[in-house]
Amino acid sequence: MNSHLMEILSREIIKTLPNEQRDVYEYVVKLEDQLANQASTSEEFMGLLVKHSPHRKAARQFNLSFGQLMALMTEAEHFINRQLERKLENAIWIDLTEKVHSRNHGSNDNVKYFYFSVNEAHS
Repeated sequence: MNSHLMEILSREIIKTLPNEQRDVYEYVVKLEDQLANQASTSEEFMGLLVKHSPHRKAARQFNLSFGQLMALMTEAEHFINRQLERKLENAIWIDLTEKVHSRNHGSNDNVKYFYFSVNEAHS
């Protein structure tokens, strides 16, 4: 699956988290993303994580113990992963490139056309 589509689906799932959990999760991810943007290698990123400890900073920001914050983050990540798996199981991905090209003579052959849908069926 396209990583851009995975990101879109993840953002939609994150919006459904309870407010406090979503705020904490987004805060930590934002701090981690800032550190990732500063790093040029994975080793440098890991060093920045240790040095700046986004999870400890988030725990202070939200008046939680480190353990409470980690439990909240773990619960959020498990929820996000479960929901993402469910959405992907119900995803429909159809390549319509040939149909579009056959109808539009002279269309750009370098362009691909897809139909993507996520059935929100509840199990």
